[in-house]
Amino acid sequence: MESSSFCDNYIDISPLLHSKSAVFPGDTTFTHTINMSMNAGDNLDLSDIKTTLHIGAHADAPSHYNQKGETIEQRSLTPYMGAAQVIEVQIAPGERIGINDFSVEIKAPRVLFKTNSFPDSDFWNEDFNSLSPELIEHLHSLGVVLVGIDTPSVDPSTDKELPSHQALFKTNMAVLEGIVLSHVPDGLYDLMALPLKIANADASPVRAILFPKGSH
Repeated sequence: MESSSFCDNYIDISPLLHSKSAVFPGDTTFTHTINMSMNAGDNLDLSDIKTTLHIGAHADAPSHYNQKGETIEQRSLTPYMGAAQVIEVQIAPGERIGINDFSVEIKAPRVLFKTNSFPDSDFWNEDFNSLSPELIEHLHSLGVVLVGIDTPSVDPSTDKELPSHQALFKTNMAVLEGIVLSHVPDGLYDLMALPLKIANADASPVRAILFPKGSH
């Protein structure tokens, strides 16, 4: 019989998706359409959604930032599950996280940065923190296979060159953006954040969760 502790002892790090969810300016907002409703006399509830794939907690595919990159259904799922480390970083608004902005030893192959610089997933603010390409390459040299951040992007929203995205492509690292870490203490966890198997897609929303170490 399945252990209840495995089912119950997790931390949800995914924001709620709804019509107020913030997206990059000009991108497709979230729309949920009710097509059939038991409250209206139908025999079942039936609905559809329309949204950018880069909404809420999501995984970018390499094809999002490089023409030679894999689409999301071509990616291995391995980077999106396993040992992870949450690291809080405090830097100035709008700045990229650099190698010297934290002193914590990297102890897991998946690193999630807690910046608290995008505090409301329903409100767009331009001055969120992002990652430096040097940091991405440094993490790769330490054996990190996935990096995540609690902001909409690993590059500033105004940067069209996307150097940190290109560093991800160069190192073949996976990425999670838009996760919520305000309620998560620094430390070691197990991550589960699987992208959907969407054909030819440049990204996928994920339901990202963390298991405290030793909880399963």
